[in-house]
Amino acid sequence: MVEALKDPIIISGIVVHGKGKGHTVGMPTANLSISGFSSTPPYGVYASIVRLPFGFFMGVTNIGLRPSVDDEDKVSIETEIVDFDMDIYGLSMTLELVGYIRETRKMANLESVKEQVGKDIEDVRKFFSL
Repeated sequence: MVEALKDPIIISGIVVHGKGKGHTVGMPTANLSISGFSSTPPYGVYASIVRLPFGFFMGVTNIGLRPSVDDEDKVSIETEIVDFDMDIYGLSMTLELVGYIRETRKMANLESVKEQVGKDIEDVRKFFSL
């Protein structure tokens, strides 16, 4: 279930290459470059409105560490854009975080992550259909 944020959080940046692990299980994400950010929003998974130069889309955005796929102490901002499959590397992207879905948590493997993100996407669809 998605809990609406009192005030949306806006993040803008350039879409950069990540490690490509999500792509291997049919779950590509758009990763924002976080260089230049002095701080990030609280870690977690958010419902987001994704603005690209050519349109707006629904998204599921993870902010924070990625404990299920690597042990690095590196913060990432990555978004699964719902019903989207285009190469957008190098483009400007703005995220409007509008709802909190859940905390980030370690899962057994990438298939478990994919299953959870599928549930998150369904929650986002319901949230935006209200």
